[in-house]
Parts: sequence; structure tokens; C-alpha cells
Amino acid sequence: MDSLIRAAALALASGDPLGALNRVALRDDAPALALRGIAMAQLGDLVRAKALLRRAERAFGPKEAVARARCVVAEAEIALVSRDLGWPTKVLDAARATLERHGDRVNAAHARHLEVRRLLLVGRLDEAERELAELPPSRQAFRRASDARPFPPALLTVHELLVAGIAMRRLRTTVARAALARAEHAARDARIPALTAEVESASLVLNTPAARLIARGDDRLLLLQDVEALLASKALVVDACRHAVRQASTVISLAKRPVLFALARALGEAWPEDVGRDALVARAFGGKQADESHRARLRVEVGRLRRMLRTLADVSATRRGFALAPRRARDVVVLARPVEEEHAAVLAFLADGESWSSSALALALSASQRTVQRALDSLAAAGKVHSFGRGRARRWLTPPVPGFTTTLLLPAPLPGD
Repeated sequence: MDSLIRAAALALASGDPLGALNRVALRDDAPALALRGIAMAQLGDLVRAKALLRRAERAFGPKEAVARARCVVAEAEIALVSRDLGWPTKVLDAARATLERHGDRVNAAHARHLEVRRLLLVGRLDEAERELAELPPSRQAFRRASDARPFPPALLTVHELLVAGIAMRRLRTTVARAALARAEHAARDARIPALTAEVESASLVLNTPAARLIARGDDRLLLLQDVEALLASKALVVDACRHAVRQASTVISLAKRPVLFALARALGEAWPEDVGRDALVARAFGGKQADESHRARLRVEVGRLRRMLRTLADVSATRRGFALAPRRARDVVVLARPVEEEHAAVLAFLADGESWSSSALALALSASQRTVQRALDSLAAAGKVHSFGRGRARRWLTPPVPGFTTTLLLPAPLPGD
């Protein structure tokens, strides 16, 4: 490695892409192309970065397997930032295996972190935890095989951010706070402003409202730690974030029964009072004027709800309508999203500030691309999202909702799911 290449690599490692470009901008050899590609990615020109990395990968000879694998890892990171969730993960797995075989544990760990970030992004938390468990969890454990030096602080920061991200999605706020404290310490050592900003942004999630509590006519905002405490309490919770009814570890999902959940939520919001039949018809069947056919259908749906909730509560008839009667709980509350939207899940992904394609959103939401496109068109007509580009290059984005965290909007399981 010549002195300019080494200096450019050190500049990139310290978060100085312009310094790296000053050293290799006019060179077209394979190492310089790779460094230029990474520098352009750090500057935000992802299209140019991807082209340079592919040129570098082709320019490296067949015997330079490690260099080619590093280019693949860099391209995978660009795909993740670009929200290209269909990027072939098997290629990244092969590159990681190559790096591990040749003793490049730093870049191999970075490759695994990229896969964990992708799994976390689409809500596959179990797989993300398994992948992360393959890496050492502490600074003391991050050691090279050849010497006693720790891995770079930047890598440690990313690791702790992933630990915190999974913990927040699992509603383990104590674990998340500890991981963020370690990430903050590592970010200070790394001295990379962008990384410090990422830690600060992640920390804000714990201090911004994550849900609303509706109980006995009151409506107040909750932090993540409050949601965690609520779900661990003995209260009967009608969970409008995951469309379920739960008490402690018992969870009854109504995610595929929207009419039943609408009834459960209406009864939960009114508890301990009852809800009139006309009001229940309006909530469950789309605001239609109640007639005998609607009342008959209401009786059928209430019977179904009563059977599904029989272990947690009864749905009793009153002179006016129906009321929820918990079997063991003393309180009934409704846990709702901080901002309720018709297409809240789509907005939750777009709220990360990155640009998404409709195909990536469909993959993340486990929905058809046509369904996602209809949601995007509706949101665009309302002025809540906007797009740029055409055809396959079209991307959608929106600014985040100020003052709220999207943790409970994203499609991932809560404790007990």
C-alpha cells in the first residue's frame, strides 16, 4: 500500500471524505477507485459511489479476494442507505466469509452489522438478535486475534446502537439506555461528528412520546419506559399499536379481525361505562346508520369477540348496548399510537428521513407493491409525502413527525407477541 492510499484510508476512517479525495481523486487504480467510492458515499453521492465501487471490484485481480470482498461490503452499505432492501444478501454473506477466512475481522464484523441493520429495519428482530449474538458484545471482547488492540471505536458505536435499537423495539428501556451510554462513549473516542449525531438521534427516542394512553376519558402521552411499565402491569390493555388485547403475558391478537378490534377498542375507551349499539355499529361498520340488519350483525360480532376474549374479559349486554368486564384486571386502558393515520405504517418507515422505493416499502411491510403504491398516492394527494425520480428510480420521503418516536408504529412484535 503506497503512502497516498494509506493516508486516504486513514482520512476515511476518521470521517474526512474530502481529505481522502484530495489524495486519490485523480487516480484510477483499483485501491484508489474503492476509496473514492467510499468517500463519495460519505458525501451522499450514492449513485457515483456505487459505480466507483463496481469499477474497483472489477479492477482487483482474482488473487485479491479480500479487496473485492471489501468492495462488496461497501456496496451493501450503500444499498442499505438507499433502502434497496432487495439487494442480494447472499453476496454479502459470501464476502463476510471471505473476510473472516483471511483474518479481516473488522470488516467481517462490519458486514454482519449491515445484515443486522437490514433485519432490524424490516422488523425481523429474532433473526437480528441471533446475528448480533455472533459478535462479541463488549469492548473487552472486541479483540483481534493477532494482538490486544480493540476494534475501532466507530465499529463499537455501531454495535451498541444495534443493541439499543433491538432493545427499544422489544421495549427493554433499561438495556437500551445502557447500550446508548456505551455508544456515546465509543462515539466520543471515534471523533466522527456524523456518528455522534446518530447516537444523539437514537437517544432522543427514549425521551419523546411513543404512544397515547386512553383511560376513563383521559388521554395522555407515554414515553417508551411508560409503555414498558404499562404492559408489565396487571391492567387489561387494548393495544391499538398491534391490534391486540393483552394482560401481562397473555396476548390475544385481533390483527386479522378489524371489526372485532374496533369493537374492543370502543368498549375499552368507554370502560367502565357501556357503549350504545348505534355507536358500536358506527365504529365497527364504517359509520353506517344502524338498522335491524346492522344490529343483527353486531350481535354476531360481539359473540365472536366474547369467545376470543373469554380468558381475559367478558362482553356483557346492557340495556343501552354492551360493556367490557375484565375477569382479573382492575383497570382497562387503550394504548394508541401517538399520531393515528390511515397509512401509519408507511409513514413510520418514511419518517426515518431516508428515501424509499415502493418495492422496498412493500418488502419491509410484507405487503403487495400495489397496496403500498395506493397508500403512497393517497398520502401524496394529502401532501404528507413527496417523490422524486421516475420509474424504477422513483423514491418517496417525508420529514419525521416532530416530537414523536416511531418505535410503536413500525411492524415489529411487542413483548408477548
